Amino acid sequence: QVQFVESGGGLVQPGGSLRLSCTASTSAFSIYGMGWYRQAPGNQRELVASVTSSGNTNYADSVKGRFTISRDNAKNTLYLRMDSLKPEDTAVYYCNKARNVWSWGQGTQVTVSS
Repeated sequence: QVQFVESGGGLVQPGGSLRLSCTASTSAFSIYGMGWYRQAPGNQRELVASVTSSGNTNYADSVKGRFTISRDNAKNTLYLRMDSLKPEDTAVYYCNKARNVWSWGQGTQVTVSS
């Protein structure tokens, strides 16, 4: 059973930045497209950024130009750099495969508030 451990969340003021990390328990991580998802209270979980095994990236319109996804296959780790954060970015952030997801981790809470 693959496990994901997300970290790096916290409370930040609007306009601030955070860097999230997610470590997978399998080296198979390297062959899959991976993504960052988020779920705000009362909303469905949504995919906000993805990166293919070869490093091509894609972003939801709501985060394009502000978030940057990257991966380190040697460390089985996925990153999300978030800049110019807005209150509407407040959510629990999760990582998983970009398609045909595995089990979900605990996620990491991001709260953007003054």
